[in-house]
Amino acid sequence: MSRLLHRSLHAEPVRVASGDGMYMRTAGGATILDGSGGAAVSCLGHNNARVNAAIEAQLRAIAYAHTTSFTNDAAEELAERLVGHEPGGLSHAYFISSGSEGTEAALKLARQYFLEIGQPQRTRFIARRASYHGNTLGALAAGGNAMRRAPYGPILADAFSHVSPCFAYRHQQPGESDEAYVARLAAELEAEFQRLGPANVIAFIAEPVVGATTGCVTALPGYFPAVRAVCDRHGALLILDEVMCGMGRTGTTHAWEQEGVSPDIQVIAKGLGGGYQPIGGILIHKRVIAALAAGTGAFMHGHTYQAHPVACAAALAVQKVIAEDNLLANVRAMGKLLAEGLQDRFGNHAHVGDIRGRGLFQAIELVADRATKEAFDPKFRLYDRVREAALDAGLSVYPMNGTIDGKRGDHVVIAPPYIAQPEHIAAIVERLGTAVDAALESVRREAA
Repeated sequence: MSRLLHRSLHAEPVRVASGDGMYMRTAGGATILDGSGGAAVSCLGHNNARVNAAIEAQLRAIAYAHTTSFTNDAAEELAERLVGHEPGGLSHAYFISSGSEGTEAALKLARQYFLEIGQPQRTRFIARRASYHGNTLGALAAGGNAMRRAPYGPILADAFSHVSPCFAYRHQQPGESDEAYVARLAAELEAEFQRLGPANVIAFIAEPVVGATTGCVTALPGYFPAVRAVCDRHGALLILDEVMCGMGRTGTTHAWEQEGVSPDIQVIAKGLGGGYQPIGGILIHKRVIAALAAGTGAFMHGHTYQAHPVACAAALAVQKVIAEDNLLANVRAMGKLLAEGLQDRFGNHAHVGDIRGRGLFQAIELVADRATKEAFDPKFRLYDRVREAALDAGLSVYPMNGTIDGKRGDHVVIAPPYIAQPEHIAAIVERLGTAVDAALESVRREAA
């Protein structure tokens, strides 16, 4: 019996023994092609020698130093690499241990910004339904994932309200143009500002490409400039959560580079350190930093492991490998190949309603009926059947449920490492096709 509290007490997960490049090997000797990097984490694959060497070197130098009194070279160099050129006006970085911690830091910093500039009445955040910003209580309250929120609703803060997502496949009305849909969503956000009182809103928070909750949903052109304009009109901040979609996953370092906007605060994690060490963080616009510098001079927040030397050394090495090996170009090329492969395999599939995503961040949405977009009955747990069938086929992907409303809908995220080559993409698509068909067959048998 395992003494670990696993994600399920009803099924023990596969024990992994080792990994190398695009592959993992289980304790039982099976070889698994990593088609998702866990939750879009392993951007360099497994056992990268340069990253391993950087971690070992940092351990030999110093493993830990508390940031009350000390800084360290790895953290300083990582910050310089990320924001030394001030992309989109982002000038400073703050490193912690996860994406959830990053969201917490972003929310607190946004609130403190308005305290510093003399607007303490701003206490409200606006986010989107069908979003996810982390699993700590503040991050969970910000998120709109109904399934994850449900058990903890009574203890979540009421400082958050939610508007509609930009999810064209599910929510764009028949005959509604892209421009009209974007305008409708911007008007809804404006109405929520007015309902709350524009001077009371701290920030709007959103994922540029929505991750696990709905499966790689991209916004329509013009959406993010429209919501940025609403925020600017009322003096609120824009927080962009790029925990899953950022740090190269969609083909540019920052997903917002493809949206025509830049944030006041950006949350990063996953692809930052590629899973080699736990690390997340926020990137902060210089005007937010200027407000703190002119006021208290300190961010009233902190963690024991912030700017951890080993974590920062690992992330720095990951970012160097991405740059030195020109992996963003590979993400774009392999992303195009992946999209084409998914379209070829599933474009006419009777139970795939939508294929979407950007770069090496793609998903398919499974439906019982393509014409009506009706989802499978949740009792079948189709997403879990796909996960199990994929493992049987030698593939790891990231299926999720609750795509539509937190209860109904199944999708599968495909997010392979940036080092993927054409043969890996072909194998991912082939094995996923086998897994989807096997899972659907098991549903048919059970329903018969």
